[in-house]
Amino acid sequence: MTVHRRLAGAACLLAVSLLTAGCGLSAELDRESDPDRRPDTTPARTPSAPAVDTPTPGPAYGLPGRPTRSPAPDTTACPASGLRLEPGPVEAAMGLRAMTVRLTNCGKESYAFGGYPVLTALDEDRAPLVDVEVRKGPGEITGVPDPGAHPVRLARGESATSSLVWRNTVTDPTTTAVNAPYLRVAPTEGAPAAVLTVDGGLDLGNTGRIGTTAWKKADKAE
Repeated sequence: MTVHRRLAGAACLLAVSLLTAGCGLSAELDRESDPDRRPDTTPARTPSAPAVDTPTPGPAYGLPGRPTRSPAPDTTACPASGLRLEPGPVEAAMGLRAMTVRLTNCGKESYAFGGYPVLTALDEDRAPLVDVEVRKGPGEITGVPDPGAHPVRLARGESATSSLVWRNTVTDPTTTAVNAPYLRVAPTEGAPAAVLTVDGGLDLGNTGRIGTTAWKKADKAE
């Protein structure tokens, strides 16, 4: 009970801090990992370029060279739907996990939608994990700001993002911790979905919950 109260209190403090300071997902992860952290005011040194040794070409005879690897698949190809979904890296801090999903309109027409993404956690065989619950809004998990459901229109080449958060807490050692390596994501209900590979998997412990923010249009600098 004491641990839950501490977590709830920490989440409330984080929510207030985020809303007043305008910080985002990375700032909250930093605060959870080191609450007493102070800004580093020491100017960063510009690293000098390391010396590079130029290898001497070997003779044409001898051991055969390494085989050339096949090129990696093009993850930037545009699907037939004209909508490309991509996962970001998973960030972690003291049991809190966070990941950003990016939706890019790579089609020829503008795309209007809004609300929250439709998520389904999948096991190694890409079958749905029925015990995982997806919550609209991250408030029950952490204090990441949520813009709430609102209309979004993406011109060709524009993107929108949604933040996913979860915790890997294990409160019952008699149960098996959940780790979902894949996540099926659809922009909205009924829209074409894509299966994404999650970096390290969705390690949900036995919480069985994922919180998600509503889609928001990404800045061009993001």
